[in-house]
Amino acid sequence: MSDFKEISSSQCYGGTVKKYQHTSHVLLGSVMKFVVFTPPGATVEKPAAGVWFLSGLTCNEDNFITKAGACRKASELGIALICPDTSPRGIKVEGDDASWDFGVSAGFYVDATDPKWAAYQMYSYITKELTDLIDANIKNVDVAERTAVMGHSMGGHGALITALKNPGRFKCAAAFSPIVTPTDVPWGQKAFTGYLGSIEAGRAYDAAELLGKYPAEGPKLPLKVVQGTADSFYPSQLQPEVFEAKLKVAKNENLSVEITMAEGYDHSYWFIQTYIDEVLLWINKYL
Repeated sequence: MSDFKEISSSQCYGGTVKKYQHTSHVLLGSVMKFVVFTPPGATVEKPAAGVWFLSGLTCNEDNFITKAGACRKASELGIALICPDTSPRGIKVEGDDASWDFGVSAGFYVDATDPKWAAYQMYSYITKELTDLIDANIKNVDVAERTAVMGHSMGGHGALITALKNPGRFKCAAAFSPIVTPTDVPWGQKAFTGYLGSIEAGRAYDAAELLGKYPAEGPKLPLKVVQGTADSFYPSQLQPEVFEAKLKVAKNENLSVEITMAEGYDHSYWFIQTYIDEVLLWINKYL
């Protein structure tokens, strides 16, 4: 990882928005970029809590940080924002750009098992390689102790599964319009069949399925879901009611979910802008 480097830096609400680049070994040599907002006052001695944002289909590392209006509230709360990309870049796989919901910009935060898609190891990239890279190189951001994860759509799926599959790793997880039942909806079925060979294999990356596997003893995990009622993908792709019902069936006191149905809001970043302060305040309670 000797090629890790900062490629841009801008001041924002007293803090800084920096973009970094590195070559990923996990993603088979893909040159990856990610963005970090660091609030004012964050130091090596007193690092800011690190909150991950995992973006959705068609997005990259820039979408959230430029469109969500999150830096103002993050600056007030002393929270760092970490925004990775959504798929490997620069490694051509036949058919990787044939559709908008599979391949480039659509890594689905899984570790692909189909040899054709061997570079698509986004779960390991986020949870291991990029975490270790930030921990080693950006010392004024805490991704080890005071950390949380959130995301949107495909990234909401990523945020929930990342937290559920790693008990104790994150203080909480929040999701805007998440794909909570991917094995039951077209987006997830397409992704899991392509990357993993079957829908059945995708159950290991299905948030609703993972609720029943979370340890009954150990760390508590508060979850928050915000879903717009005018979202064109609700309820065909996005089914928060099913997620809530499965949590009740799990009867796990270590898990809790707060679901907000945002009347009249769609799937866009205007929706995220409207609710981002509320979500960051909720996250901050647990940091």
